[in-house]
Amino acid sequence: MQKDKITSSIGILPKEEMLELKPNFKKLQIGIPKETSFQENRVSLTPESVALLVNNGHKIIFETGAGNASSFSDEEYSKNGAVIVYSKDEVYKCDMIIKIEPPTKSELNLMQFNQVLISAVQLNTQSNEFFKILNKKNITALGFEFIRDGQGKLPIVRSMSEIAGNTSLLIAAEYLSNVNKGKGMMLGGITGQLPTNVVVIGAGTVGQYACRTALGLGASVIVFDNSLSKLKRLQDNINQRVSTSSFQPNILIKALKRADVVVSAVQIGNGKVPQIVSEEMVMEMKNGTVVIDVSIDKGGSFETSEITSHNAPILTKHGVIHYCVPNIPSRVSRTASISISNILTNILISIAEDGGVEKSIRKNESLRDGVYMFNGYMTNELLSTKFDFQYKDLNLIMSAI
Repeated sequence: MQKDKITSSIGILPKEEMLELKPNFKKLQIGIPKETSFQENRVSLTPESVALLVNNGHKIIFETGAGNASSFSDEEYSKNGAVIVYSKDEVYKCDMIIKIEPPTKSELNLMQFNQVLISAVQLNTQSNEFFKILNKKNITALGFEFIRDGQGKLPIVRSMSEIAGNTSLLIAAEYLSNVNKGKGMMLGGITGQLPTNVVVIGAGTVGQYACRTALGLGASVIVFDNSLSKLKRLQDNINQRVSTSSFQPNILIKALKRADVVVSAVQIGNGKVPQIVSEEMVMEMKNGTVVIDVSIDKGGSFETSEITSHNAPILTKHGVIHYCVPNIPSRVSRTASISISNILTNILISIAEDGGVEKSIRKNESLRDGVYMFNGYMTNELLSTKFDFQYKDLNLIMSAI
């Protein structure tokens, strides 16, 4: 009888769970240096993402202070498993380097042979020398501007555009108010008063989110773009009627004269944007009108626009306030960092499960689109043409390995 009890009790003991071992899994060693580029406050991985990656078996080396500008402390990273180091040299010894901005010349000199680099490329400010050093060190590099998701979209570019579109209206509201010596207007509308007039130039992602935010605040909005399909898509995505027009000069001038806020969100691939609003048009605008030229990093679509900084963000010409700071997402760096980190974390987990960068590039077409240098070879045709660098077809390289 006693024996039966023992057998019965043993029979109900739970068995140990056997975790599935992925045969191709590769442990990643990732270095996160502190950003040194002008006005860059974002960080590529948040503490929560670090915890997830560490729990998946990866090693994360963080330069001290890398997350400070986004209000992430060294202590948070350390508690979540990151190794905090006090020298850039130690970070750049890792197999993989992840940054927001492309490495500076001094940082490129710290990079090791055959490393992997994931960062922005910044076509409009990049030099041929940058690619020569990557070539010399056999670097495999992926650019934020080229990485696609499963639907063929550019997730990092899109998320930053969403942030820029939303934030542009919040910035405009600040400079309309008395606090920043504006004309004391509230962006939007209240009962018994005509709403604020907002003009959005460009119906891409930035324009769409600027329009959505303006409408949500109660403003009267008109959107200009020469692409009827973009205007139609904007209306469908916003799910409400909004005034739209192609770039008819008379209609544009009329709208600018009435405007309290103008958001320039012109997007034209990777080239310089055209100047849509001339100085003469600006002279016709009301005093105190706020212009947010989001396209300033590609030259700006206002003839009167000049690059400004987060420290001195505005200039006033002909009574019109111009906000021309490149990299608007860096103004809300914590939000932007979380967005980038979420995207990169999924990519890194996928790379590890595929068995490393090379195997993941071979297997994953959307990741392959993000590669612009492979083992030192230039594999992006656009960059090859722009910077006069010999082009190699990545698919041919992969088939030869």
